Amino acid sequence: MSDNTYYIQGILDSNENVITDIYIRFFPKVVKFILQNNGQQVDAEDIFQKVLLQISARIRIRELQTINSTFEAYFFTACKNLWRRELNKKKRVTNIDVKELVSEELDMAHALLEQERWELFKEKLEKLSDNCKEILTLFLKKVSYADMVKKMSYTTETVARQRVFKCKAKLIKIIKADDRFDKLKL
Repeated sequence: MSDNTYYIQGILDSNENVITDIYIRFFPKVVKFILQNNGQQVDAEDIFQKVLLQISARIRIRELQTINSTFEAYFFTACKNLWRRELNKKKRVTNIDVKELVSEELDMAHALLEQERWELFKEKLEKLSDNCKEILTLFLKKVSYADMVKKMSYTTETVARQRVFKCKAKLIKIIKADDRFDKLKL
């Protein structure tokens, strides 16, 4: 049995040993990430628990599709995404003085939807050529076009811009062609 199957089946069966194993193996990494990103221990505990619940709900309701990475990487990415979402929500609350907060259930649904979108994006990004993957990765990391020219050995920044545009268009096309796209858009 693969690690992914072990964890997914353990969550599905509410197996205490598997849940304990998840806490022992993955929690320290989540705590470290959250502490390094403006959080506290209690935040890490909340995020970890929410992600465990999200994955559990996803397994039971929608049947978790195959995980393209390890379960640990999948779980950690979900924690990172949820923590970033929480930080963004705190910024909005601080900056706008919102009087009414979104309900916990709605928030979890949004986080689950966001995670599924991220998975679709990553899956389709992997289907692009190595050149497109590399140029889009640089673009997403906000690398300047001048630096892209050097890194990718392009002749001009215009060529780099055109390449980014073409690769983004290809990615959008294959994402929209997937049956899951309509279900995941707002």
